[in-house]
Amino acid sequence: MMNIKKTFKIGDLEINRLGYGAMQLTGNGVFGEVADRTNAIRVLQAAVAGGVNFIDTAEAYGPKLNESLIAEALFPYKQDLVIATKGGFDRPGPNNWVPNGSAKNIEENINGSLERLKVDTIDLWQLHRIDPKINIHETLQPVLKAVEVGKIRYVGLSEVSVEQIKEVQKILPVASVQNLYNLGNRQWENVLDYTTAQGMAFIPWFPLASGPSKLEDKIELIAEKHHATTAQIALAWLLRRAENILLIPGTKSVEHLSENLKAADIQLSDEDFDALSK
Repeated sequence: MMNIKKTFKIGDLEINRLGYGAMQLTGNGVFGEVADRTNAIRVLQAAVAGGVNFIDTAEAYGPKLNESLIAEALFPYKQDLVIATKGGFDRPGPNNWVPNGSAKNIEENINGSLERLKVDTIDLWQLHRIDPKINIHETLQPVLKAVEVGKIRYVGLSEVSVEQIKEVQKILPVASVQNLYNLGNRQWENVLDYTTAQGMAFIPWFPLASGPSKLEDKIELIAEKHHATTAQIALAWLLRRAENILLIPGTKSVEHLSENLKAADIQLSDEDFDALSK
């Protein structure tokens, strides 16, 4: 049985591999204020108290409201807490996401995030999407500048192909990639393998989707064996899949949060892992 590493390093930042994604702490369609602010603050505080030191947010969540909520709940931040944010989307309305990679917008996103999060440096700033209408060099100019002056420590990308990562690597170092990936959807397998080989963090979004019912049956059997939930098994499989995977399951419930965090203690046997990987 493999011994699962509990942490992964992005540069000099040692990160507990089970983190927290804050996207759900917004209104419907990831738009507007979260319905129950007191509960949202409680969830964020419980995450940090439970050992989470990596929280993922974005300028586009709310928009802008999610970052301010995190600051309200957690500032002044614990010394080892890493807050990753993203920029590069316009949000005209609920469930509406429009890439905007103009230099002006990216610069505004970065400065706005610094202000809302109440920090001088963003530990990990991610380009939320590459805007197909704008040259990537233009999009990344303000990012390069922000890195130079110390406003951004590390840079990541989201929902990108291996070719796109390589293109960006010619311009600046890429520390992480955040793509859709879970037990039921492995379309970005080659991207995960590339990040592993490059020593970058891979941050799957939507990590809890368990996929087709055939797979759900398998997960349920393994969950019973481990006295675990299917969600815990889905997370345990990801932790086992590659050592550079950082997990950011999101939830609005303190109870569900503590259940997710326990996934780090589940040791899947080789047999379990192989059965789920097929």
